[in-house]
Amino acid sequence: MTTSTASLPHRTMPGLIVATIGVVYGDIGTSPLYTLREVFTGGYGVRPDEAGVLGILSLIFWSLLWVVSLKYVIVVLRADNEGEGGVMALTALARQAVSHHGVREGLILLGLVGAALLYGDSMITPAISVLSAVEGVEVAYPAIDHWIVPVALIILIGLFVLQHKGTTVIGRLFGPLMLVWFTSLAALGLMAILQTPEVLLALNPGYAVGFFTAHPGIGIAILSAVVLALTGAEALYADLGHFGRPPIARAWFLVVLPALLLNYFGQGALLLEQPEAIRNPFYLLAPEWALWPLVVLATLATIIASQAVISGAFSITYQAIRFGYLPRMSVHHTSRLERGQIYMPLVNWLLMAGVVALVVGFASSTGLATAYGIAVTGTMLITTLLLGVVMLRVWHWPGWLAIPLLIGFVLVDTLYFSANIAKLFHGGAFPVLAGAGLFLLMSTWRRGRRLLEARQMQPGLSLEGLITSLQRDPPHRVEGTAIFLSGRTDILPRALLHNLMHNQVLHRQVALLTVVTEDRPFVPISERAECQSFEFGFYRIVLHFGFMEYTDVPGALRYCHCPGLTFEPLRTTWFLTRETLIANKRMGMARWRERLFSFMLKNAQSNMQYFHLPPHRVVELGSQLEV
Repeated sequence: MTTSTASLPHRTMPGLIVATIGVVYGDIGTSPLYTLREVFTGGYGVRPDEAGVLGILSLIFWSLLWVVSLKYVIVVLRADNEGEGGVMALTALARQAVSHHGVREGLILLGLVGAALLYGDSMITPAISVLSAVEGVEVAYPAIDHWIVPVALIILIGLFVLQHKGTTVIGRLFGPLMLVWFTSLAALGLMAILQTPEVLLALNPGYAVGFFTAHPGIGIAILSAVVLALTGAEALYADLGHFGRPPIARAWFLVVLPALLLNYFGQGALLLEQPEAIRNPFYLLAPEWALWPLVVLATLATIIASQAVISGAFSITYQAIRFGYLPRMSVHHTSRLERGQIYMPLVNWLLMAGVVALVVGFASSTGLATAYGIAVTGTMLITTLLLGVVMLRVWHWPGWLAIPLLIGFVLVDTLYFSANIAKLFHGGAFPVLAGAGLFLLMSTWRRGRRLLEARQMQPGLSLEGLITSLQRDPPHRVEGTAIFLSGRTDILPRALLHNLMHNQVLHRQVALLTVVTEDRPFVPISERAECQSFEFGFYRIVLHFGFMEYTDVPGALRYCHCPGLTFEPLRTTWFLTRETLIANKRMGMARWRERLFSFMLKNAQSNMQYFHLPPHRVVELGSQLEV
């Protein structure tokens, strides 16, 4: 993420629109680089004649209006979870409106699949965008085509290497640069349209319908190429929390959509006059003198698009961790002002490895186009299904309005998804396998944590029962405050029981602390802490954080006001439990998944780091669990 709404209230609407263009629309804004070329050269059998060009342009035009404009900008952007968007936030919003346990579990699984598929898109988008930009050099100098892959790799690897520095500085350039990019798209397209205005006939939806009639052998398969024009549609919703709905919507309708349409129609006009320009219609739109500046501008635009996708992957991972779907891992906040700017080393290097493998393996944007589509259309369909729950159960839209819209959205999304299924056998398996691997990790972690929590339950031993037992046989009391972290309020921390069993001492003040991640992105300070006091110096504290918030537990305790309880830094000790699993046949998962869960648990970030506890005041007690 590069910007947050909290930091933007002083900006005017024009300033917000420019910033939105830079952060939100880099992905879809670079799709004209390769979409039409892949449609006509991707082996679909479509010829760049009048019927083919007008039919494809009509499909692109109405797809942009239906999928992006109506579905995402007008409808989906309304589904904000207290200002935040994205498939994880939508899942949280939908499951709040459902009480049936089975349905809630189904919604969670849908959300996990959607998030997993987005990772496949996160690898393909940087690879195909940067490759297609660098391929512009080949138009002017075909002899140096062997340098395209190395140059693209240098750019991409450099982008990943610099991720740890954050995007504050470069982010300031995103908006103006992308505004120049969209202006260039519009200008290039408009010049070609003025020379061949008959291309505007494609605005008639009859040409889209006629295309299927004239090409019965191609049918729905051509949608697997047309979907390239919709890349980045999910980013509109995922970036909702950055700027809010009005700037995103206005940027789309005032700048991005007109520029995209003008450029697509301009490329179509060029093809009507020069069918041989299909080898690279985007770059051949430009006059010869403008080719090199356009290659540089396109490369910068694709870097911006890649940065937005990478930041989105960090954000999705962070949300998944906070919801308990992934083990805790290292998170670096790269800005003191922008809470949403984070860097996750493990995610960064895994993404880089995937992107490098894609560039080396496919070696061209044409090859990568055969892999693109399954992940993004799958996520689009999942978004629609989750949106249906929100429309009917949260917004309470009348059936006569919601149901026809949902049927239309599901029908179009299903058509696009079905058209891309064939790509599984032509490179499309890569993002699907990556998404399936991530889904396996998330589902295994979620299942394992539930089984672990069930095993940790101490039958018949409650806090009240422990206090009664301690009053009958009081241990030695020492001065200060002991804080024992517990994952649930109905489970006694194993560290507390081990400390009593082995050390036979108890602090004067004992706080059992539970951190709860809510289904909302942010929790007001007034609702941050709950505290309940018990006899014998015991307290139970519950801290509430939103799934987008920085989990600073010591800082949050400042808002915990419980009579008699104090947190003096040098007299407070934090007790943590480090579990070691001993798997057996009773765990409830296959043996290989038990080993996978055990490996994830062993390598998860410690509670001390995740909750930002003072290292010199932490005591960690080991515990073996036979599960």
